[in-house]
Amino acid sequence: MTLPILYQDEHLVIINKPAGLLVHRSWIDKDETSFALQLVRDKIGKYVYPVHRLDKPTSGILIFALDKNTTQMMNQLFMDHKVKKEYWTVVRGYFKGEGVINYSLKEQLDKMTDSKAKINKAAVQAITHYKCLATIELPYAVSRYPVARYSLVQLEPKTGRKHQLRRHMKHVNHPIIGDTTYGRTEHNRLFREKLATTELLLTAHKVSFTHPYSNKKLEIKASFSADFIKILNLFTF
Repeated sequence: MTLPILYQDEHLVIINKPAGLLVHRSWIDKDETSFALQLVRDKIGKYVYPVHRLDKPTSGILIFALDKNTTQMMNQLFMDHKVKKEYWTVVRGYFKGEGVINYSLKEQLDKMTDSKAKINKAAVQAITHYKCLATIELPYAVSRYPVARYSLVQLEPKTGRKHQLRRHMKHVNHPIIGDTTYGRTEHNRLFREKLATTELLLTAHKVSFTHPYSNKKLEIKASFSADFIKILNLFTF
């Protein structure tokens, strides 16, 4: 598996993670043998530290630090909301305009890794900015509708809750295409059977922040996967 390096210096390395790749080893998916952390370490010949996460099915920009001090500095930037992340996604229905989803989310616990965590924690604030980029109507009957409608949406999470974007889009009844956990089976099936697309159509497309050492503004963009490009080409911008 190839991992395109989008940026690298003596402190940071930023890659374009493909869909289906875990960031690091996890008991949740114990049969997996390939991980972004290991692949990047082997590629550059240095140990790396992840400073944020992407879900396994989510593609796009993933940042690693090359030492513990940089990891702490980047973690602080994330905590202070000084890292701007922009995702692109395709969702069910027409989701026009732009605005803010402010919907608190309860912490999702994993049976194995979070076995000792408190299970009755209160929901915490989760905020996502959204902007519709384009819409499309496809000539396929789905559910009770004679045609299928979809939106290309830009999402900017202001908080970092687990599965936040996927859960927020489900909450507003515009689930992400290809999401087998929070999505709609009939729409996932349509994309699989009619458009030969099986991946989660959610990618971390752009990230911007001030470099913790040079104080220079970095803006990194990731290219889209072949599956995502195939769907993007259906929309008119």
